Parts: sequence; structure tokens; C-alpha cells
Amino acid sequence: MSPRENGSEEEPVIRDNRKIDPETGKARESAGDAPEAVPADEGTQTAAPAEGSATDLLAERTADLQRLQAEFSNYRKRVERDRIAVREQAVASVLTELLPVLDDIGRARDHGELTGGFAKVSESLEAAVGKLGLTAYGAKGDTFDPTVHEALLHSYSAEVTEPTCIEILQPGYRINDRILRAARVAVAEPSEEAAAEETAAGSGESGASGGPDEN
Repeated sequence: MSPRENGSEEEPVIRDNRKIDPETGKARESAGDAPEAVPADEGTQTAAPAEGSATDLLAERTADLQRLQAEFSNYRKRVERDRIAVREQAVASVLTELLPVLDDIGRARDHGELTGGFAKVSESLEAAVGKLGLTAYGAKGDTFDPTVHEALLHSYSAEVTEPTCIEILQPGYRINDRILRAARVAVAEPSEEAAAEETAAGSGESGASGGPDEN
């Protein structure tokens, strides 16, 4: 039954989907093939955030690299400092065990018993410990310092004006600024009579330096 007999007045729609135009013989452009126009402003706005994101990422990676370099530098310094500390501790431990031997050598030298081959061996030993930084200290007449001296004997003397080491009973040893063993000494302090005389002398000088008596 035709559309007209069915009571419909609409005409059938005929679409020409041929890709070749029969009149011109040229290929037709379909609606899907036409490129969409992109506004100029939209393309600029898309590129700008991408460029900013790349700059931020570069700055972040640069900061991370600098932080890692600083951490590695601090780690290397800490390892080197620990290595030096361990070495100094090991050397100090060995030298501390050798101090009694050095004391025996010193006593033998004081009694004139350091002769022959024993003298050469002792000199070699002292030179070796010296290369490791060990030095002896303490001499008669030094001012007493409780931080580096250990007083074993105490007395008074009119010949000193301050606490003084009048005898070295056992020398002290140090490595650089580190004390391995304090020097053991006999200390003399000024006697009370000497202190009184000094005070009196000072008072007399003060009076002599005053002005003339008015009488």
C-alpha cells in the first residue's frame, strides 16, 4: 500500500550519499571530514599551563637534587670525622699500654743504666711513639695546674709565691690536646709567714707612697 493510500501526505526523503558529484564529477566532502575550527585563544590557554607545569617540575627536581647533594656531603664529613675519632682512640689505647714501659726507660736513664743495645731500642721506641703524637710534659718549677697535674705530695715553702711543682714524680703524657696521663708531682705553696711578710711589705709600701704628715 502506498503512503498516499495509507493516508500519509509526507513525501519520502531521498538522500544522495554518493561520494562523487554526478554533475561536477568531483569528490564530495563529508561532514565528518571537515576539520573543526579551534579558537586561537583556546590553543594558547592550553599551552600556557603545560609550560608552567614543566617549570614547576624542573624546580622541584632541582631542589631534590640539591638536598641529596647536601645530605651526601654531610654524610661524607660525618664518616670522615668518625674515622679520625676511631683512629685516635685506637692509637691512644695502644700508647696508654706503653706508658709503663716508657716510665721504666726514664728511670733507667736517670740511674745511668740506659747503655748499649738497650739504649738504641729505647731511642727507637721513643721515636716511634713520638711520630704517633705522644709527648711528655712536666718540669720542676712549673706552676701547678690541677687540670694537667696530679698532686701526690704537698708542702709549704718560702721560696715560692704560688702553688708550684717542686718535683716531678712521674711525667705526664698527652696526644695533641688530649691528656693520656696527668703528671704526678710534689706541690709547694707559699708559707703563711711568707704570705704575712708579703702583705706587710705591701702595706708599708702603700704608706710610704702617701703624702707628707701634716704635723
